[in-house]
Order: sequence, then C-alpha cells, then structure tokens
Amino acid sequence: MSTIFSKIIAKEIPAHFVYEDDLVVAFLDISQATKGHTLVVPKAEFRDIFSVPEDLAAHVMKVAVKVSHALQKAFEPAGINILSNNGEKSGQTVFHFHLHVIPRYEKEDVKFSLKNNMSNLSLDDYKERARLIKAALS
Repeated sequence: MSTIFSKIIAKEIPAHFVYEDDLVVAFLDISQATKGHTLVVPKAEFRDIFSVPEDLAAHVMKVAVKVSHALQKAFEPAGINILSNNGEKSGQTVFHFHLHVIPRYEKEDVKFSLKNNMSNLSLDDYKERARLIKAALS
C-alpha cells in the first residue's frame, strides 16, 4: 500500500524538498507547526519504528541532525524537537516511519505534555520496569 509519503517521494504529489540521498528525503511538513517544520522520511516504506531496520533508522536520525543544524543556521530557533509518533494511540496518522524536526521559537509553539507518575510509583515498581526492559533487550 502506498502512503502519501511514498507518493511525495515518487514526485506524484508536490512537496518542498530540502534534502535527498539514496535512502532518505526531507521536506517541509505541510502543516508548518512552526517555521521550518521538516519531515525526515526513509524512501522505503516501513509502517513504524518497530519495522524499520536499525541501520536505516540510524541514517534517518543522522539526516535529522543535519537538518537540525540547517534549521538552526537558517532560522535561529531557540530549540528543536525531534519527534516520531509510532502507532495510532501515539498520534501517528501517516503509517510510513518518519521523524518530525520542529524548530521552537516560543515554548507555546507546540504543546504536548507527559503525565508525571513519579508519586504513584514505588522503588519496586521502577526496579521491575527496568528488569523487564533489560530482559527484553537480551
């Protein structure tokens, strides 16, 4: 199944490209949440972080760093967010793995928050969560 990003990569849909190599493209997000908001997308279609090969994911991140430096030089933002939504519950709407590189000019430019559950967890909760993750990494 071809995603909108695959159609953009194939030049079937116009986009404002800022970078391209054999594996990855970067183009302006049509929403422009902030000035310069750019998507870094592998040319090959992978649904999410769980399906993209590690070496390709590393290359996508390398390009995101390069794009971040370019955005810093071009627009002098106060900061940058690098974000990837993976799965519908996380907010993913295009099921083709990608990174958002979002320049931040004001703290209020983009709003998302993480719930702080620190007061609801015991030391044993942290130990068990860490143990489960370490076991899954083995």
